[in-house]
Amino acid sequence: MTTSHDLLLESYQRLHAYGPEFGGDEEGNHGLTNHGPMAVEVIVRRGLDVDVDRWLDRYVRRLAELPPSGTEISRRDWRAALGSARRLPAWTRLFRAELRERPWTDVLTEWWPRLLPGMVAGSTHGVIRVGHAVRALRAAPGVPPAPEALDELAHGLAFWAARYRELPGAVPPAGALAPADALRGVARLADQSGYIAHRLDRLAGTPGWPSSVRRLRGAGSAEEVPERLESLVDAAVEAYLGLGHAAPVLLVHAATAPNAVRHVLPVLPARLWTGSLAAAWAAAAAIVATYAPADPAPHPEPAGLTASAALERAAHHGDEHVLKFTDTALEAFDRTGDPSHLAAAAHAATLIASP
Repeated sequence: MTTSHDLLLESYQRLHAYGPEFGGDEEGNHGLTNHGPMAVEVIVRRGLDVDVDRWLDRYVRRLAELPPSGTEISRRDWRAALGSARRLPAWTRLFRAELRERPWTDVLTEWWPRLLPGMVAGSTHGVIRVGHAVRALRAAPGVPPAPEALDELAHGLAFWAARYRELPGAVPPAGALAPADALRGVARLADQSGYIAHRLDRLAGTPGWPSSVRRLRGAGSAEEVPERLESLVDAAVEAYLGLGHAAPVLLVHAATAPNAVRHVLPVLPARLWTGSLAAAWAAAAAIVATYAPADPAPHPEPAGLTASAALERAAHHGDEHVLKFTDTALEAFDRTGDPSHLAAAAHAATLIASP
């Protein structure tokens, strides 16, 4: 009998024939991200009423095959290869080899601080894919990790490294604002047009951008980081209610990116936690700065919604962003009991077109 874990591994194996992006130019610029592995992880973990094989049959028709092989990357020259989209296959081979040679937690601990400054890579999909892969690996404690699950982590790390991009003005939080207030105060681009790479480039010249990033209340110690991250995720989910209409797909990542970091924290040494919070906040703030309006719009009141209904709606909807955002929103609701988090999930399902 096929278990849910077996189904996930079979799905990974099928999806690993495809690249992490599709469309765009020959470098992969301005393409769309392959969300298949992340969405299927949510479907399987949540036990959603979705026929995974049929979902994949529809989804993979969009995808592009893995790009051809490139020059190998060694442990000595990896810095020069950061952000090189053409070397994605070589990055994948490097991480696959490392994950076969050492415990996956050791590999992640080594590479996490190297990749953190480039968290906006691929519109934050690198860290999000890594976060979902880590959740799958943690789901089977005491069991040797399956090759397919290790390969999924390799693909996530490779995408992050190949799309590595540092944010201008990404200073550590050192202010007094709670996440909800800090998100409201993020300096917005005057010209919110063009692809995300173009928008991020314009952050450097945006008045008040670094200072608005600094205003978030940081963590006084590593022990405070998990709660700070949870509060950031909770605030970003709720903020989607008033901001999501401006860019329904892109703005979900202000919540799902820091949530991915939150799920990786338990396998990282505490010395890496504070830097993880700073990078997650900077990435979320950058998404808000480049896509969100300064003033929130009126939004539906959170009335009569339930967690089970939100999951059923996401499963019926079927869009990968709706699935991932609903998963994040329900975690926020489980922590807070705040119905606005369920309302945000329902709002995303309304704003984002069903496939």
